[in-house]
Amino acid sequence: MQIEDIIKRPIMLTEKGNVLRERSNVYLFEVNLGANKAEIRNAVEKLFNVHVADVRTLIVRGRMRRMGRGYAKTRNWKKALVTLKKGQHIEVFEGA
Repeated sequence: MQIEDIIKRPIMLTEKGNVLRERSNVYLFEVNLGANKAEIRNAVEKLFNVHVADVRTLIVRGRMRRMGRGYAKTRNWKKALVTLKKGQHIEVFEGA
């Protein structure tokens, strides 16, 4: 799996994400469902040139949504909480 395929997008528009980033130096990413913690760590370190202290992952289950007259299930996706070492930060999140 390529490094660009592991990290799909940063999650920066949530209130919880902003609090985690400011207080604990934790950044949130949507990642590939098949990616493990070691792959996520390597991808973040190479893409953003930072040192990762810890990676936690969880799978966000899809929910039933109304689509026209019927219902459909949204897809499952994986969220990664990446803790950086003290003094490190990612520039992409700073403008948000």
